[in-house]
Amino acid sequence: MGERCLARETPARESRGARPATSASKERRPSPESASCCVSRLKALAATGRKTAEEACSWLRCHCDDPSLDDPIPQEYALFLCPTGPLLERLQDFWKESRRQCARNRAHEVFPHVTLCDFFTCEDQKVECLYEALKKAGDRARASFPPALPLALHSSGSYLGFFISDGPADLIREFAMVFASEASVLADCTVKPCTKQLHLTLAHKFYPHHQRTLEQLARAIPPDPSCQWTAALYSRDMRFVHYQTLRALFRYEPQNEDELALSPGDYIFVDPTQQEEASEGWAVGTSQRTGCRGFLPQNYTERASEADTWVKHRTYTFSLAVELSSRKDGEASGRQGGEFAAAQPARSVGTLQTLQAALARRRVLVVRHGERVDQVFGKSWLQQCCTPDGRYHRPDLNFPSSLPRRSSGLKAFENDPPLSSCGVFQARMAGDALQASGIRIAAVFASPALRCVQTAKHILEELQLERRLKIRVEPGIFEWTKWEASKAPPALMTLEELKEAGLSVDTNYRPAFALSSLTPAESYDDYVDRCAVSVAQMVSACPQDMGVILIVSHGSALDSCTRPLLGLPPRSCGDFAQLVRKIPSLGMCFCEENREEGRWELVSPPVKALTHGSNAAFDWRSWILGS
Repeated sequence: MGERCLARETPARESRGARPATSASKERRPSPESASCCVSRLKALAATGRKTAEEACSWLRCHCDDPSLDDPIPQEYALFLCPTGPLLERLQDFWKESRRQCARNRAHEVFPHVTLCDFFTCEDQKVECLYEALKKAGDRARASFPPALPLALHSSGSYLGFFISDGPADLIREFAMVFASEASVLADCTVKPCTKQLHLTLAHKFYPHHQRTLEQLARAIPPDPSCQWTAALYSRDMRFVHYQTLRALFRYEPQNEDELALSPGDYIFVDPTQQEEASEGWAVGTSQRTGCRGFLPQNYTERASEADTWVKHRTYTFSLAVELSSRKDGEASGRQGGEFAAAQPARSVGTLQTLQAALARRRVLVVRHGERVDQVFGKSWLQQCCTPDGRYHRPDLNFPSSLPRRSSGLKAFENDPPLSSCGVFQARMAGDALQASGIRIAAVFASPALRCVQTAKHILEELQLERRLKIRVEPGIFEWTKWEASKAPPALMTLEELKEAGLSVDTNYRPAFALSSLTPAESYDDYVDRCAVSVAQMVSACPQDMGVILIVSHGSALDSCTRPLLGLPPRSCGDFAQLVRKIPSLGMCFCEENREEGRWELVSPPVKALTHGSNAAFDWRSWILGS
């Protein structure tokens, strides 16, 4: 609860004068009951799905300050074929699980459906004629409508869905064509029925590395050929088709006249291309509830789906062969966002568990740290940045701006160097790419080397997880100590020193190996054994299906921390040394558990590799004319 309260803090915003275009304090318009408000009344009826006069009047009262109230802007309409009953329940579970495990994709913007026609416009005064067109088309198709719709799963690199076989699909297309013809005659609308392969989309425009996960979830949905299908007519506000939709979480009372009042549950339309005039943390949007436009604090809202603002008008259920209106049946209750309110059988308790079980596998992402400062400036880097009195100064922009405090002094950084400025940039770039990929990090482990903990920190910051996840420092995945220059045990920063340096480390984590257990010049066998034991503990410490385990370590870890998972024996020492030399900064290996076959396997990492060229030192003195 404390985190939600923090989210309600209103961000600071520069004082602004009133803007006529965004002000919510317009001159009040005539009463909804006025005879001169015919356009407004028709708009209110269309915007509420023509359910009841009470709903339309309530809509008018909320929109009394709407500057577009009297504009004859029609709604856009579309006809969908929607599943009901147990199949709908399973599809809704798939929607929930696929979003939780694989992030949002384009299919989550709309409810489960088969598109029967493109969106088209209809004048407000002719909407009743659309209802008549739907009933006539449904009555004509009732006898020939297929009693069952076999669904075949289809998957490609960016699409996953069920295809309807040609025979039943032809009958459904015929129904759509009849509706288009009737709508043209009765409502004077131009409707384009769907002529392509009829399909029910499960996922669209998702990240390629999520394809297998989505397929496994989809196979847990047994297609129900006997499902009862309903043709549903929906509308949307054509002005906001390409806008982003936000949902208000908290109440907000405007502090300035150009700000927007928010009530929990309000939907706000925001044009991402028109946000230049808003201060940081603010947006300019239009309220669906009131029609007013103004500034709003973004942290009072969350992302909503496109179809959440659509309005359901009428439905036709073929097996019942009756038109269901909102006054007779909850099916046409006007709920938005595809919430079907028809009476349904009790949800099976095992349905969601079946879907979760299909995906209950673990994934491990092993990442090498970013560029370290001694990679660029050599072993004498510390001498270049130390003043005679033992203080740190920055001789080059690729040196860190400062060094953290450690009890053993600056000398200790010689064998435990920090990231360079470019190393920080690399880590942030990788974190940003991981954020864009939709990957869900659930736990993060890091080698105790400063460069590894710093890399983990910057990745988490780009993932916006720095406050939710603490870095678990695991000495067991530290570099092979034979490769360390020092002949003494590694002198690394303590957890307290790392924490004091602003690195969010988990002081309660109990590692597989204590820092004091690292011995100098250990054998190769000892090294690979310690990595194997550490990886086994890290994986077992994380519950299945909780997300991706991120391990930030050294280049050697991409081999020594993955081969035990893959069930492969260690490489020969010589092959290991040759391989590790080729691993770049922020190199990645991604392992995924294949529970069906009882093994782990390497899969493509969620982001591309980071490649860059060298940059030689530049001395401006050498360019002075005549020197």
